[in-house]
Amino acid sequence: MRPLTDNVAAVRESVLNRGGDRDRWATMFGASRRSAAVLILIAGAWDADPTHPGGLPADADVLLTERAATLRQHSGQVAFPGGSFDPGDDYPVGTAMREADEETGLSAAGVDILATLPTFPVPPSGFDVTPVVAHWSAPSPVRVVDEGETARVVRVSLRELLAPENRFQVRREVIGGQDYLGPAFFVDGLLVWGFTGGLIAAISDAAGWDQPWDRADIRPLDQMIELAGSRQESGFAAVHPRHLHHLADPDGQGRR
Repeated sequence: MRPLTDNVAAVRESVLNRGGDRDRWATMFGASRRSAAVLILIAGAWDADPTHPGGLPADADVLLTERAATLRQHSGQVAFPGGSFDPGDDYPVGTAMREADEETGLSAAGVDILATLPTFPVPPSGFDVTPVVAHWSAPSPVRVVDEGETARVVRVSLRELLAPENRFQVRREVIGGQDYLGPAFFVDGLLVWGFTGGLIAAISDAAGWDQPWDRADIRPLDQMIELAGSRQESGFAAVHPRHLHHLADPDGQGRR
């Protein structure tokens, strides 16, 4: 992870080079912004595996949550543990760790903070989110703590998540000719896209973990949400009413 932690600006550069102008998107959803933090918690061997791109170890995994389908914002979406700043937090690390504990029961013991990444705006919820990268040197048990907030807590293999066959892009029309287009992953029944998917893609790029994958494989976001069997909202309802596209899939490109 040293290429990432030694140059945290590379993550933002990766997002911008992909055309992900998050500041432009943020302006579409209003100017009011709140501070938040997420915990990017990666477990596995500390030593690099020289046989794999970027030295990614075979046992490396990342902690993810699936948000409850009943939440008002980003319902059902896959996310890193995290949430909004509370007074008294040692922001951003304290916020990320407190929220991770509240969502997953995570013990702070064995969590080694490595780096704080640049802050990103996350429309339409109005948050400015600071990602905190950590190594889980002594993993503790995790679980769903509050079913009203979290539907699922999982540790996902990074090699499986980043495998070329599990990567594609999703597209959705937002305003007239303006399209949302971003990286996505499908593994273990989870559709990972949006802020989380974009951040995973940028981290993988900056850390050198990427393998060649088909960037021309572009799928309708609403269709992929349906195929994943999740009850998540795309998050764009604020500017474009949500409607499901029941599209034919003659080539099987939307299924895995």
